Amino acid sequence: MKTAYILAAYRTPGCRANKGGFKDMRPDDLAAVAIKGLIERTGIDPMRIDDVLIGCAFPEGEQGTNFARIAALKAGLPYQVPAQTINRFCSSGLQTIASAAERIIAGFADCIVAGGAESMTMIPMGGNKYSANPGLVSSWPESYAAMGITAELVADKYAINREQQDAFAVGSHQKAAAAIAADRFSDELIPVEVEETFVINNKLQKNKKLISIDDGVRADTSLAGLAKLSPAFKLYGTVTAGTSSQMTDGAAAVLVVSEEYLKSIDARRVLSVSRSKGSSGDHGTIWRGDPGSTKDGRAETKRHRSDRAQRSLCGTVSGRHSGARTEYGTDQRPRRRSPWDTPLGCTGHPN
Repeated sequence: MKTAYILAAYRTPGCRANKGGFKDMRPDDLAAVAIKGLIERTGIDPMRIDDVLIGCAFPEGEQGTNFARIAALKAGLPYQVPAQTINRFCSSGLQTIASAAERIIAGFADCIVAGGAESMTMIPMGGNKYSANPGLVSSWPESYAAMGITAELVADKYAINREQQDAFAVGSHQKAAAAIAADRFSDELIPVEVEETFVINNKLQKNKKLISIDDGVRADTSLAGLAKLSPAFKLYGTVTAGTSSQMTDGAAAVLVVSEEYLKSIDARRVLSVSRSKGSSGDHGTIWRGDPGSTKDGRAETKRHRSDRAQRSLCGTVSGRHSGARTEYGTDQRPRRRSPWDTPLGCTGHPN
């Protein structure tokens, strides 16, 4: 059996939906920037790419048709390189990496571009025409539970109070702001040039600017400020806008290759992908998927690797993170929290 390796991973900044740096930028253009940046920084021959897999949670509108194919062509890849769009909702981007690795391990490919992109500005949560299945809503309404409600359920289950969630969110913003100030993310970021159009004195004017940092981090977030916010999802609840993730626009691209490919370009190994497993859990606590599968995966990693498995929890809401840490038996603090929530279909790219 072959081994799959992640050779490189890059991302655009994550910008606030509706008001951030990418509010006027199409998601296929944003995905193209990530793909093009990946190719340029790695210097690989585009003709050797076997496939392009791009995740997208709501593949419609500006993210419609075969979104991955459009992005690949916009990135300048040869038309001979195929592409497919993958939707596993909030783990769409992560699934592209898993699928790419599985194909390489099976021997059906040697070089695949994986990744994800989403414009939460242009495509709203639920899509442009939300239509829940009436039969499932009637028999199992939790199947359509929103993340805010699941966060409230998790907070209730694990007795995570408002003060704990607020403190978690403040710490998240402080750590994020400190990391940006220390220039911790410059190596992984691909700056994006955006064009803004204005009408001034009845004349059309265009201005270009370079977006090079995540614009959702609030260094001045405080416990006093968060305490003033009302519950956002449940009357007398504990989850507020301040402890929830922002809606974000952005994209990322990852290069997954075989060992034979690595040898052919004389590149160093970065990260091997030994196995992946999809799972599903109770919709009422959708934050966690299936904790049993996560624990099994950690045990399998320890059995098959001599070095320590590094793990992180990525998600959206403070209460859900705290519950996950309790369930998984770890005090590790997730690296991405409220100020850094990824664009939906982009989730899973390294940060």
